[in-house]
Amino acid sequence: MSKMKIRKAVFPAAGMGTRFLPATKATPKEMLPLVDKPLIQYGVEEAVAAGCTEIIIITGRGKSTMEDHFDKSYELESMLEARGKTALLKIAQNVSSIARITYTRQKEALGLGHAVLQARELVGNEPFAVILPDDIVDAQTPCLKQMVEAFDEVQSSILGSEVVEGPAISAYGCLDCTPLAANPRLMEVKNMVEKPKFEEAPSQNAIIGRYILTPRVFDLLETITPGAGGELQLTDGIKALLQYEKVYGFTYEGKRHDAGDKLGFLKATVEFALKRDDLGPAFRAWLKEFPL
Repeated sequence: MSKMKIRKAVFPAAGMGTRFLPATKATPKEMLPLVDKPLIQYGVEEAVAAGCTEIIIITGRGKSTMEDHFDKSYELESMLEARGKTALLKIAQNVSSIARITYTRQKEALGLGHAVLQARELVGNEPFAVILPDDIVDAQTPCLKQMVEAFDEVQSSILGSEVVEGPAISAYGCLDCTPLAANPRLMEVKNMVEKPKFEEAPSQNAIIGRYILTPRVFDLLETITPGAGGELQLTDGIKALLQYEKVYGFTYEGKRHDAGDKLGFLKATVEFALKRDDLGPAFRAWLKEFPL
């Protein structure tokens, strides 16, 4: 029997981005620039580096600039070519040719599980990845690529995970899991607890915004009971999946930035800028002079 491959990545991007108001009143949160690249482009590049050939973006009202960003801009490219700005021309062309991207709408904000469910017809009957665009993972080997390599080994759903110490675990979904002897970075999941009290958390293993899921999860998202506010939670669908097949947590190598939080966004901007050859030296020198 041939092994299943991950070809498609789903990006839930229909949220209102209220934590960044007023900037997100007319601009999608996913289009906020981290240095000089929109948040969602980091995730799309990560998916492509992991071998995904089809990108599915779940959008909503006011999100058309994402479609424009990944579309070909004839006017911009013609202007750059006429002015001999070949380096900038290549950047613009690379964005529009990065992958095959399709879009589908989530007409109501009914939770992450509901957003993923909108991709059902486009995904079909095959395993797929889910990337939350505001979780930026800085890693030598892209986070999703690490997870795809683990999926090739276990052929089961995999949840990206990191260790969160102390009371901060209460802000995350938490895994009740057991590491595999053959690969301690892979953990067999027994249960999941959404935002547990610190003293009741089953582990320090938090779920982060990277998932590889089998298509059975769509059936389960169709049948689970919505929670508060009528929202369908992805974690509830994955918990139901545990009744039918194995699910694993995966401790990735790299550093995650919560760019959906203002402080996390600022920290990510500084760290990414410092790593740039064209910006880092001058920026570092300025920071040393900055009165703290």
